[in-house]
Amino acid sequence: MAKYRAGRINEEMKKEISAIIMNGLKDPRITAMITITDVEVTSDLRYAKVYASIFGTKEQKEESLEGLKSSAGYIRREVGKKIQMRYVPELIIVVDDTIDRGMHIDELIRKANEQKDQ
Repeated sequence: MAKYRAGRINEEMKKEISAIIMNGLKDPRITAMITITDVEVTSDLRYAKVYASIFGTKEQKEESLEGLKSSAGYIRREVGKKIQMRYVPELIIVVDDTIDRGMHIDELIRKANEQKDQ
């Protein structure tokens, strides 16, 4: 599969999964704000790793992740309706904590700059 095709499929799936989570899921466990940061589809289009960034308390994050994982079949079916592909990839949902780590590093830099100025 050409590299540009994989990128297009990744972006299209990311867009559709985000829309489905925002508009179509009615799971009461999903209370935190969820952002789909990336989707990586394997070259044979059988599996897709969905990276989700979840904002909220620790309990909200755990409940929302459980809700997302249990809704993976529904999300997969809806993606299959919207995107015409021979195989609709099985979704593997992974928590993406890069934003949290970035905020932590930013906080450390800010504290170091404050101490340097004193």
